[in-house]
Amino acid sequence: MLIDGKKISDDIKREIAQTVESMLAQGKKRPHLAAVLVGHDGGSETYVAHKIKACEQCGFKSTLVRFESDVTEQQLLDTIDKLNNDNDIDGFIVQLPLPRHISEQKIIEAIDYRKDVDGFHPINVGRMSIGLPCFVSATPAGIMELLARYNISTKGARCVVLGRSNIVGKPMATLMMQKHNPGDATVTVCHSATKDIKKICAEADIVIAALGQPGFVTEDMIKPGATVIDVGTTRVPDSTRKSGFRLSGDVDFANVEPKCSWITPVPGGVGPMTIVSLMKNTLHAACHDIYPE
Repeated sequence: MLIDGKKISDDIKREIAQTVESMLAQGKKRPHLAAVLVGHDGGSETYVAHKIKACEQCGFKSTLVRFESDVTEQQLLDTIDKLNNDNDIDGFIVQLPLPRHISEQKIIEAIDYRKDVDGFHPINVGRMSIGLPCFVSATPAGIMELLARYNISTKGARCVVLGRSNIVGKPMATLMMQKHNPGDATVTVCHSATKDIKKICAEADIVIAALGQPGFVTEDMIKPGATVIDVGTTRVPDSTRKSGFRLSGDVDFANVEPKCSWITPVPGGVGPMTIVSLMKNTLHAACHDIYPE
């Protein structure tokens, strides 16, 4: 059966909008999210546009700060310093990837962890790893929300995470093994150096694919009745589309879907949940309920 991330994200946006109305009625300020966008990468442009639209739907104020790709690292650091010290901005993101001459890690560490609604700052990552309140990286948080809202059993389940990125793979594995519901799973992380990857996946109750390799997960890697979460969103050429491309997940959906109890489509699965998790983090930042003032 399909896990409908679009429907769940719409439900959550309505819930957030109601909370914002209640905040305004109490005389509190409207939540404010800022986004910093460098250059004109097609994927980044699309993501940021979706985030700004989601802000409108949630009743947030949004600010977009744009730079050309030749911006210096220092100019970006100066901008982050201003955003850190702007009391009207509750949270902000710097859209990745950045041009090669800029250190992404230096930029991430310059963000005030109390405004780091992407959940990438080492303080938030560290707090997440030991189960303390923090801003959780948006894609893993969105996946946990889907598992919870669809009542997918994770306790004691064997979970395979494909990919070890700092943005998805590592935090996903950490969240799935926490003493929590969803969570309490037995987690294996597979990556490019993993041997017998097909055999490991075929024993899993839950497979979370976050490799960025279109169609990597094939029918013979999935056991009957497994839950498959597809994080992949790679643009592949498609001459039948007006845009000239289509989005492809990491899972061979057509052949894997009949074997699953639950599966996320691409698009319409994890993607909308990533954006709505960012909105939830922004609301937490505005309410100061993770890091009190």
